[in-house]
Amino acid sequence: MNLENRTFDELAVGDRAELRRLVTTDDLVGFAAVSGNFNVMHLPAEFSHAPAGAQQVAPGMFVASLISAVLGNKLPGPGTLYQEQSLRFHARVHAGEELLTTVCVTACHPDGTVSLDTRVERPADGTLILSGVARVSAPTEKFKRDDVRLPGLVVQRHRHFEALLERTRPLPPIATAVVVPEEANSLGGAVLAAQETIIVPILIGRPGAIAATAETINADLSGFEIIEAKSHEHAARLACELVREGRAGAVMKGHLHTDDLLRPMLDRERGLRVGRRFTHVFVMDVPGVDHPIMVTDAAINIAPDLATKVDIVQNAIDLAHSLGIETPRVGVLSAVETVNPAIQSSIDAALLSKMADRGQIRGGLVDGPLAMDNAIDLGAARTKGIHSDVAGRAQILVVPGLDSGNMLAKQLAYMSHAEGAGLVLGARVPVILNSRADSSMARLASCAVASLHFHRSKEASA
Repeated sequence: MNLENRTFDELAVGDRAELRRLVTTDDLVGFAAVSGNFNVMHLPAEFSHAPAGAQQVAPGMFVASLISAVLGNKLPGPGTLYQEQSLRFHARVHAGEELLTTVCVTACHPDGTVSLDTRVERPADGTLILSGVARVSAPTEKFKRDDVRLPGLVVQRHRHFEALLERTRPLPPIATAVVVPEEANSLGGAVLAAQETIIVPILIGRPGAIAATAETINADLSGFEIIEAKSHEHAARLACELVREGRAGAVMKGHLHTDDLLRPMLDRERGLRVGRRFTHVFVMDVPGVDHPIMVTDAAINIAPDLATKVDIVQNAIDLAHSLGIETPRVGVLSAVETVNPAIQSSIDAALLSKMADRGQIRGGLVDGPLAMDNAIDLGAARTKGIHSDVAGRAQILVVPGLDSGNMLAKQLAYMSHAEGAGLVLGARVPVILNSRADSSMARLASCAVASLHFHRSKEASA
């Protein structure tokens, strides 16, 4: 961070500085932890158990602290010490709102102190949030550094997945064909989801291998149906038959290759095709992000053309609806945020955006091309001069191809400590894709996402 102060001798009446800040849920949680103020009005319901609509009002002193940030970082800057501050609160702030904090020098006093007018506004509608006057001791020695750093703080919790699990609890469990659960993680994930009453597993594979695996993880399979299969391909075909017969409402990948699982499903006569292309979505719970991030397609379509991307986007929007996102914001990613004829992904992104405008893609807001930074960071979007309902706020990230999608999802998992739930869409029923490296939370979340999508699709077709 670059910091440079203005000494007392450099200050003049009329000097001003400002700071823009998006207030997030994690800001409120962090402020509560540091200040010890656990007023339920300021915290998400998952922590406070406050009545719906009563939470996530930013504490007044958190808003006031933004004034301190401008004084300490910009004007007068490093070396400034408070003498006094008056505060008058005019309106409330909630998580998700952007604030503009402004300070302006009104007087320089002989004793080395400075008076400043201080204001916090909500620029979206011009509402004055806070006003007051500060008096500070201005720095007398010059300070200029470009290497001031603090360790990052992340409120590391997977609240979005926990919320998804809560939403599945009132729903009846869905019968799920678990294909080749002959390894500890794949069988353990199915057993765990059954214990949480999200699914009713139907285990398909070699009964002896399944029983041996159950023994290694101390799982009781006495209440589970087990169907014998001679091979991986046979097991996947049996899963398709269970779905077509109405006995299974989802399919779950076990210990077999994804291609072996999906190949029978793509059979035009006996598979699970329903018109759209099969596409994959990662639903990511990223610590520090106040909504789930969906990444698509990261596992099936290697280099999708425009027609495939239309299905990728529409499938993701439909899934977002199932997760309770009424109007999902879709950012179509490229390396740039302007159309470049030499970069095909930027052309495709612009076309997808226009197709959504014309109703060829329905149910969400689609914008592109967007680079990763201005898709998810409001400040980056504004710096580039991009103003839209999606830029800086994207909930669905549509990647150019499988390699970039896979890299992005794994970067979120291993560098940002995210959990990821994987689902294949476009089939007659949701297909749960788990990795051997997935945690128990990720496995449960994948089943929860499948359950929510299954029940919503069932309601829509009723």
